[in-house]
Amino acid sequence: METLLTETQAEAYVRGVCFKTGPPGRVGVEVEWLVHDRADRARPVPAARLDAALATLEAAGGLPHRSELTREPGGQIELSTRSATTLAACVRSTADDLDVLRDTLSRAGLELTGCGLDPHRDPARLLDHPRYRAMEQHFDRRGLWGRMMMRATASVQINLDGGDDTDGITGYRRRWALAHRIGPVLVASFANSPLWHGRPTGWRSTRQQVWANADPDRTRPPEPGPDPRGAWARYALDAPLLCLRRAAPGSWAAPRGLTFRSWLRGGAAERPPTLDDLDYHLTTLFPPVRARGWLELRMVDAQDGDGWIVPTVLAATLLDDPAAAEAAWQATAPLCPGGDDQPPAGMWQRAARLGPADPEIGKAARVCFTAAVAALADSGTDPDGRLRGALTAFADRYTERGRCPADDLLEGTDR
Repeated sequence: METLLTETQAEAYVRGVCFKTGPPGRVGVEVEWLVHDRADRARPVPAARLDAALATLEAAGGLPHRSELTREPGGQIELSTRSATTLAACVRSTADDLDVLRDTLSRAGLELTGCGLDPHRDPARLLDHPRYRAMEQHFDRRGLWGRMMMRATASVQINLDGGDDTDGITGYRRRWALAHRIGPVLVASFANSPLWHGRPTGWRSTRQQVWANADPDRTRPPEPGPDPRGAWARYALDAPLLCLRRAAPGSWAAPRGLTFRSWLRGGAAERPPTLDDLDYHLTTLFPPVRARGWLELRMVDAQDGDGWIVPTVLAATLLDDPAAAEAAWQATAPLCPGGDDQPPAGMWQRAARLGPADPEIGKAARVCFTAAVAALADSGTDPDGRLRGALTAFADRYTERGRCPADDLLEGTDR
């Protein structure tokens, strides 16, 4: 029988498990993809068809670097790498596994599409799991945002070490703040979701706006401040339950408005929460930067082709290289009015609506790209220049011109 939690124990647990400290060095990436019929992107892809394609991959021995494949409610596929000790190794292993996955799906007449929001379809929910039924019921209270988020969005998620226990640029406090400071830069630079049902939405990253609106209590950033551990613990415990697990065939729908903190205080009659319940609750929080024992940067729209490499390299270099981190900190100061360490909610909205055409965000983005390219050249971590080349090519095509991938999708449409 599991030991029941007190509120004090829950707060201490969240602070410790979500902010494990140590010298930064590891990097991983999770790349989500929309899955389309290669002959007709508007045609639904039944779950059985995708299951059959993935079964052939498993029968052939799986992916060469053993990245994990998971399915999202609308049929999206997520490929999650193992953590690597170098950025180059992370990029190389992810690219190898993606090549195998793409080839497998191609032989089944399917393709991976990198776009933050499906511009062609409004997919049905394909996964009939009590978690997703409960999520849908919860999100429906705020409108259709949650269904769009679950079924039709895809992202690039970059995973980086939380940092050490110092107060410097490698410390977890500074890295937590810097991850949020560069957040609007990443949203804007890689915005790639301007269409819904084939029509412009008025946003370069509609995906960012969808997530922001789905359930702000679990999708907005935590309050800024000098103690990220405490801020994250408060955020987690004050977030409403998304689902409450029950034995089959019971529904997992949570009592409306019940936060984990109020559950700890006796707010639900059926049973008190356990540590396992708290662990599960932490998996249902979706802010732009999530603390999981490492930092999970979740704000980047999915990118087409090998475009996922650029945000992965940019974010990892800006956080892990001391010179690039300092340059990014200074460049993002104008995005944090009033001397705050983190940007306000309005800055994330500006990034999502305008992309790098926003003058302040665009200027910060240009400095960040320049700093990352210089850091890669100086550090010796990119001996063949491939990573620098990817950053430079992207910046020349987009960032230096105040553009982002969304602008390509908007060309030829009635804006």
